[in-house]
This record gives sequence, structure tokens and C-alpha cells, in this order.
Amino acid sequence: MTNPIELEEKYGAHNYHPLPVMLTRASGIYCWDINNKQYIDMMSAYSAISHGHCHPKLVKKLTEQAQTLAVTSRAFYSNKLGEFLEKACELTGLDRALPMNTGAEAVETAIKAARKWAYLIKKIPENQAEIIVCKDNFHGRTTTIISMSTESQYRKGFGPYTPGFKFVDYGDSEALEKAITSNTAMFLVEPIQGESGIHIPPAGYLKKCAEICRKHNVLFFADEIQTGLGRTGKLLACDHENIKPDGLMLGKALGGGLLPVSLFLSRNDIMSVFTPGDHGSTFGGNPLAAAVGLEALNLLTTEKLIENSQKMGEYFIAQLRHISSSFIKDIRGKGLLIGIEIEKQKISAREVCLKLLDAGILSKETHETVIRLAPPLVITQTQIDEAMEKIQSVF
Repeated sequence: MTNPIELEEKYGAHNYHPLPVMLTRASGIYCWDINNKQYIDMMSAYSAISHGHCHPKLVKKLTEQAQTLAVTSRAFYSNKLGEFLEKACELTGLDRALPMNTGAEAVETAIKAARKWAYLIKKIPENQAEIIVCKDNFHGRTTTIISMSTESQYRKGFGPYTPGFKFVDYGDSEALEKAITSNTAMFLVEPIQGESGIHIPPAGYLKKCAEICRKHNVLFFADEIQTGLGRTGKLLACDHENIKPDGLMLGKALGGGLLPVSLFLSRNDIMSVFTPGDHGSTFGGNPLAAAVGLEALNLLTTEKLIENSQKMGEYFIAQLRHISSSFIKDIRGKGLLIGIEIEKQKISAREVCLKLLDAGILSKETHETVIRLAPPLVITQTQIDEAMEKIQSVF
């Protein structure tokens, strides 16, 4: 039998550079490879596995719904979508939700909503709407989204780029206010920049940005696809500063680690710009996704995953800061979204990730200098201690 890695390398596009491990099964925070070696998952599929691998209640819900009704398209009503959207709106305090599949689709939906709101409600001249984003952002990899990226690899060779975006420094609210013009429709921001290296803005930054946007009649949209649903120790990372965005993108953990499920949520007046035919998705809001998504949201509260993220995150960060190593430049994070910045002159983050892999820790480098640690929110203190022994031994 041909090695599955060889098959993937031969027949798959080389748009990923995986670590050399072949996973075959998983449960909770643990994964096992083809040789039955056990690993602690410190990646959670970029926060998509917040509930742990193969959560029995989510698997049960998925199986039951798959045997009943899975996909119908939005050409018809189903008995699952309304309850899912109601729960998402109640939790976030927003009025309406538009279901899609991937996080990038939720961001594209937000862009369309902001632009149409700009023309219909703010009365910006047609095709003149501007969207302000932060340098070093990561909102996805579609052609429109890479047009608002400053990462050269995401852009090179994929032009021409979609116009209408302006860039400001992350964490600088004064730069945001200076960039706003009468044509500014929306400011889009990650409460914590994940892909660029777990960068946390100065305290009060998000609140100040929201105030500036309100002052200038600019929409404040938060991309919480990675940071939302308990990852940072609050339901939303925006909750750390007690602000409610005008628009919100959720994804990843929304599918319970089983399905791609995403939402764009917003106020009534913003969502009202969409009329039948303006936007949609064959699979967005399908009964299977809605059933799993609702269960995923319910489990956040019934199993106290948000509180556990806060408590275990504080403990984990404290333990990491006890490591004495000249290879570590910085440790930063909120909840269970943690980055270890490596002294790149001494060793690359990928080299460290390979050594962690050998020790039984699944992690991944970001931007060659930072190791991302984002275990499932079900992790216990005993399991963190188990992981710390391995991490400590590597450093």
C-alpha cells in the first residue's frame, strides 16, 4: 500500500507545509498517529477544536441529524436553522445572523454588508466606499480578502487586487481616526491578531476604536473567528473591554470541530440591506450544520468551557513564564490563545515545533518566530502539567 503522505504529496497541491506526522484518531485533547504514538493537541485546528476532538455529544448530534435531514439549500425552510440563529443572537446580543460555512465566507459577507450599508444608509457615493483594516491582519485567503492583507506571500502572484481598502497600524487608535474620511464605511479588526503571532493590542484600544467609529458613523466590525466562543476566556474577545461590535464574524469552533460553520451577525439596520438574491450559499445554514452549531454553542455554557479557558489560560501562561530559556523572547496570550516568541537568531520556531512533536506536543509555528499554543478548552490542570513537562524538556 502506498504511503498516504506520498499520495498527498503526489496528488495534492503543495499549499501547506505540514509537520511530519500522520494522525489517525483523536479524543479530547489527545491525538494518535499511525504508529499509535500519543500527542497532546496544542493547535486545536487553529481554534476549531475548542470542544475537544470527537466530543460525544457533538458526534451524537451530528449522527442523529445526518440520518434525518442534512442539506436542503436555503430554497426551503428547515426546523433547525431558526433555533441555531436565535441562540447565536442571544449570546452575542446582536439582532440577526447570516449563516455561511468558512470564516473567510463570513468575512466576505461582512464586507458586502458594510459596502451596501454605506451606499443605502450612509449615502456614500456608489463604488467609493472605503474599508479600514490593520496591518499584519489575517482575515482569510480569498481574492478580496488578500487585497486587504499586508503579508506579501498571501498577495504575490494573485493580483490584480480588489480596491477600497486602507491600512493602519494595529493598536494605534489615533491612526484609525486620521484615516477616516467621509467615504469610510467600516473598520475591521481582530481583537487579538492570531496569525501574525498572537499580538494583543494595548488595553482600551478596542473600546477607543469603537468610540471613534461611533463618532464618525463608521461601522465597527470584529473578526472573532479565532478569538471568539471562549478562546480568550470570555465569550468574545471584545467582552474583555465590554464593547459590542456593530458586526461580528464567528467560525471555527462554531462547527464543534466536526463541520465548517460560520456566521456574520449584526444589527437589524445593517442586516436589512440584504434582500433575496443578494447573497447566499448552497450549504450555508444547512440543517446538519445548524444542529451541530447549536449544540456547540450550548456546550460552551453547560460545560463551562469559557470559564475553564480563563482559569486554565492564566495557569498555563504562568507555568510557561517559569521556563528559563535563552531561546524564549516573550510569552503572551489571553485565555487559551498563547504565543511563545522565539529568539530567531538562535533557532527557528519550526525547529522548536519539530522538537515538540518528537516530545508528543502538536503545535505549529506562525511567521517563523512564534509557536502557537491553543489547546481545546476542555483541558484540565493535570493535562497542562503533563504538557508542561514535555515543553520544559524541549526548551
